[in-house]
Amino acid sequence: MEPLPNSRTEPDGSAVVRVLSYNIRSMQDDTDALARVVSACAPDLVLLQEAPRFFRWRKKLARLASASNLVVLSGGGTAAGPALLCSLRATVERTEDVLLPLTPGQVRRGLATAVVRLGGARLGVISCHLGLTASERYEHGGLLLDHLAALGVEHAIAGGDLNEEPGGRTFSRLAAALRDCRAAAPWGAGDTFTPAEPRKRIDAVFATAGIEVLGCGVPTEDALPGLSRADLRAATDHLPVLAALRVPAAA
Repeated sequence: MEPLPNSRTEPDGSAVVRVLSYNIRSMQDDTDALARVVSACAPDLVLLQEAPRFFRWRKKLARLASASNLVVLSGGGTAAGPALLCSLRATVERTEDVLLPLTPGQVRRGLATAVVRLGGARLGVISCHLGLTASERYEHGGLLLDHLAALGVEHAIAGGDLNEEPGGRTFSRLAAALRDCRAAAPWGAGDTFTPAEPRKRIDAVFATAGIEVLGCGVPTEDALPGLSRADLRAATDHLPVLAALRVPAAA
């Protein structure tokens, strides 16, 4: 299998960017294994779901970022779970944590959003964790697209735990407006849930049309040096999705 391209800035100012989307189950599992998985992926941007959101959540999120050689960008408790981490390669333009409408009887959902610059590229970013009910997922999927458009940037990505497989109503809604990176350029494995017996692809990264997808999928031992199957199983109850994207230079 071809290796996933490393992060770099091209001579024309475009940026090859590694993006990791990962549901970390509030860091209730093996946090050392979690940090090793994130580090092995060498991401520029990390889109987290179920980041710590209650007691000392900022400290826990900062600890994960530090152990992974990253920094906290936005989200966590203030976004009801989604969060963003980034490498020092990223220059932060702005961030916003968004709380989505509360569905009676369901948990609060939100979005962690940011606009960053990497090399000569300018990129909007959203991490999301959609709900367990089909109607809420569809409503929040539409709001995600609205907030992505409201970032006011030409190039943007969105990723997260959709709680729905390809072909589902909300997954299809997102894939119609954006590019499903895994479908565009498969790399690694496909299914993300559960780590012991992955049978469902419910986690995804999407990109706007102008972004070139170089590869996207679940990192595996043979596809990503330094990654261990034991760590993937111990870190959390989802597998991560890693994408390499080429983002054009800003005009």
